[in-house]
Amino acid sequence: MSYNILIAVLLALALALVLTPWVRKAAFKIGAIDQPDQRKVHSKIMPRMGGLAVYLAFAAATLLTQQLDERITGLLVGGLVIVLLGILDDIKGLPAKVKLLGQIAAATVVIPFGIQVDFITNPISGDPVYLGFWGIPLTIFWIISVTNAVNLIDGLDGLAGGTSFIAALTLAAVTWQQSSLLGGFGLEVVGLALILAAATLGFLKYNFYPAKIFLGDTGSMFLGYALSTLAVMGVAKAATAISVIVPMVILGIPLLDVFFAILRRYQSHRPIFQPDKEHLHHRMMALGFSHKQTVLAIYAVSLLLGISAFLLTVISTSQAVLLLLILALVIIVAANKIGVIGKAAQTGIQSTVSVSQNLQRRSSKM
Repeated sequence: MSYNILIAVLLALALALVLTPWVRKAAFKIGAIDQPDQRKVHSKIMPRMGGLAVYLAFAAATLLTQQLDERITGLLVGGLVIVLLGILDDIKGLPAKVKLLGQIAAATVVIPFGIQVDFITNPISGDPVYLGFWGIPLTIFWIISVTNAVNLIDGLDGLAGGTSFIAALTLAAVTWQQSSLLGGFGLEVVGLALILAAATLGFLKYNFYPAKIFLGDTGSMFLGYALSTLAVMGVAKAATAISVIVPMVILGIPLLDVFFAILRRYQSHRPIFQPDKEHLHHRMMALGFSHKQTVLAIYAVSLLLGISAFLLTVISTSQAVLLLLILALVIIVAANKIGVIGKAAQTGIQSTVSVSQNLQRRSSKM
């Protein structure tokens, strides 16, 4: 780590530690508070909008220590748009359609600054497939998906912040490993990811169980936005067969939680955007895990996925495919056991497993 990055990381950490108590007081004054209800695990009024401290710490450390170019400027401007949207939602509670339009606007902001997916590497030939215009909607879809995914897992003290911290560190490690493929800007993305991790860590001092302040939509949307944008700026630019999959593995927890939520709601004929208490953290607590145990367990899984993502960049393509197959199998079995994929989907999986077991028994008797 260069001296400049070390200063930036320490500055972001210090600023987050100092700014979070100030944001907490401001949240109470302007009414950015979270009322308890049947879907939430907290039992008292809590201040929201904590993500403002994360953004301010990240932006200040970046502006003061990094050499700005159009892509860094785009990240900061787009981040400001998503933070302002989050502040409005934390205070007033915006309709889902308004939030989505705001997210689309924030995701679109980065395009003129040169942040978009330009190509996808063909996993068979290894040649890049240039997307042209279609890179724009793909970039917007990716940023919106990750933004909402991190937003949806923000259900326990420190959960979204901690998983985002691990994802940011993993993103830094993977981008550093592939920096030779990315040119000089790869190391800049490493620095930005580490600054984001430091700002998040400083906030976690006040957000880990028992929390004194929540990220709110301000923070959960900003973290998802920043992580997805940094992935486009860094890992997605690497011309390797596995480069498209790596960001998905890094952000595996929030993305899988959203995927299983859509699956179980579709299977039970409920609106896809209808909230429920069947997310990963809800199911783990229903199985007897305490609040803190649930968060730490999900941290452990996030770390495992992070290590897997790094391994994908240093092993051969055939080994990477095998690792992805193993991860997919483990995820399906674990999701079935925990119950996050819904009863109908569980029945289908159990039937498939049952058929497989019967075939194995028959073959063993032959």
